[in-house]
Amino acid sequence: MTDNNLSASVGLKDSMIIYSGGLDSTTLLYEEQERIALAVTFAYGSNHGAREQACAEWHCRRLGLEHVVVDLAFMGKLFQSSLLSGADAIPDGRYDEDNMKSTVVPFRNGIMLSVACGLAESRGLARVLMANHGGDHAIYPDCRPEFVEAMDAAMRAGTYAGVAIAAPYTHLSKSDIIRRGAAMGVDYGHTYSCYRGGEHHCGTCGTCTERREAFREAGIPDPTQYETDHLA
Repeated sequence: MTDNNLSASVGLKDSMIIYSGGLDSTTLLYEEQERIALAVTFAYGSNHGAREQACAEWHCRRLGLEHVVVDLAFMGKLFQSSLLSGADAIPDGRYDEDNMKSTVVPFRNGIMLSVACGLAESRGLARVLMANHGGDHAIYPDCRPEFVEAMDAAMRAGTYAGVAIAAPYTHLSKSDIIRRGAAMGVDYGHTYSCYRGGEHHCGTCGTCTERREAFREAGIPDPTQYETDHLA
């Protein structure tokens, strides 16, 4: 089972976070900031990676947390996914399996968790935080509870220190996550989601649609600049 006890050992810097700069991982960054010793962003060649990374750097500076970027450029060169193939490859529409399946980067979280596990043990850290959430389950196999539990078991078995995964948002919706972040005062204007990677969120791809709907369901004002709003 994953270690989701986020209230234990307050003040103990025993964790690292896989941090994209997106909405979900930014919320987790703030929720767990007292225990986070290191935030790690993986650069794997995604359309929106540079935009997300800039947001990650902004929040880590704000919180005074160490932030490192790990280069996984081979994924962008060798793997097949519309997320790695430019803005025009990203479909418009809703955030559902049929529409978003092309955006899957094969075993992305497995690769990132493996690197994070080795880095955590090298740093003497006990936990790797990841911010997968319930809305991802139908689309991304490496966000599902059974995958997280299997990787957690492999990491514990494969390290002397028994490095574990903490994935507290696995069964939460994106609107649930936004409510938690809003209660902590998270500035969501400095997060990025759009899979097309433009200066502003496109407003029409699946991730933009999901982001809009999540803010609306949460009853929280959406600070996002969408291209569709600008055109209107």
